[in-house]
Amino acid sequence: MTTELKQEYTLRITQANKTQLITILYELVLLYTDEAKEALEADKRMEYKAAIRKIRSCMDELTASLNFDYELAHNLLQLYLYINSELVKASTHYDKDNLEHVRMIIGQLHKAYAQIEGQDRSAPVMANTQTVYAGLTYGRNNLTENLADSAANRGFCV
Repeated sequence: MTTELKQEYTLRITQANKTQLITILYELVLLYTDEAKEALEADKRMEYKAAIRKIRSCMDELTASLNFDYELAHNLLQLYLYINSELVKASTHYDKDNLEHVRMIIGQLHKAYAQIEGQDRSAPVMANTQTVYAGLTYGRNNLTENLADSAANRGFCV
């Protein structure tokens, strides 16, 4: 993942509500799946294993975030466990088909949550974060990000 993508995801995470965080995790799984496929095609086994570990970390976070008060959580748990088994197979057999299967399942879940995202009007999960305003400034085609209240009321409140 490039530095620019890390910064973009960091910004999105700080301003996301619960549903958007799930969508971001799905996007990260898709991104790391593409990285794993590229590493496998380039025969870079260490990078491939690292990408698989990142996918599994995202899946662990998704599993931990399930709310078992709802029936859907039980279904998603079974799906997440299946995806983890596919990742184990992909990791041990260096099989691109397992990665494609994971990508297909997560892609469908990502589409579903992207639609749900518009209905969730809850506040961002993180509070006391910097507000970032992005826009074109006086320079031609330059995008500048300005931070508002960069030091005021950030962090823990005592």
